[in-house]
Amino acid sequence: MEETPQRRIELPLAADPAPLGLAAFALTTFLLSAKNAGWTDGGNAWLGFAFAYGGLAQLLAGMWEFRNRNVFGATAFSTYGSFWIGLGLYVLLVEEGSPNALNDLGFILLAFAIFNTYMLLWSTRITTAVFLVFLTLEITEIVLFLGFFSDSESIIKAGGVIGVITALVAWYTSAAGVVNGMAGRQVLKVGGPLWKERPVPTIGPEMKVPGSRERVS
Repeated sequence: MEETPQRRIELPLAADPAPLGLAAFALTTFLLSAKNAGWTDGGNAWLGFAFAYGGLAQLLAGMWEFRNRNVFGATAFSTYGSFWIGLGLYVLLVEEGSPNALNDLGFILLAFAIFNTYMLLWSTRITTAVFLVFLTLEITEIVLFLGFFSDSESIIKAGGVIGVITALVAWYTSAAGVVNGMAGRQVLKVGGPLWKERPVPTIGPEMKVPGSRERVS
């Protein structure tokens, strides 16, 4: 019997979902940070967007990053999309009337700061702009969980201001991703990776290979 030849079909990559994920993260972070900074009247304007934009849109961006085989983007966007959905559910279902709300929020931010720490390290392999997003976010999370644990309004407000800065950095990185993708060149600078691979040493004639007794000729 003759075997039927099999054809391998490779689907093209999807459009870059990172600008969407960054924009969704930036807007929701801005709204919540403005509240933490005391710039609003204490309302929850951020809550609906935590589900629809920072949550759902960012989670979808993470799923498309899986399609694009970008493990860093997939992990980051999926995690923070889920963070916004989870935080929104906590505020709706648990926070009101809970005597431990500040302690709960402190542990939530501490847990995500731990996650963000290793993502901050790996972001050095992406671009400077992405690194700055994770750096400002790291500082925001640390300041906020310290504020929540100590029940310090001034520290929480400081965390809110830093969160606004985080949102602005994320918005810039998103804008750069949009216009650079449209132009096919770098219009807005994002910088190169801070952690670069070391070049492999060239092995010339009669050079001994490390760990080997043989010589290359």
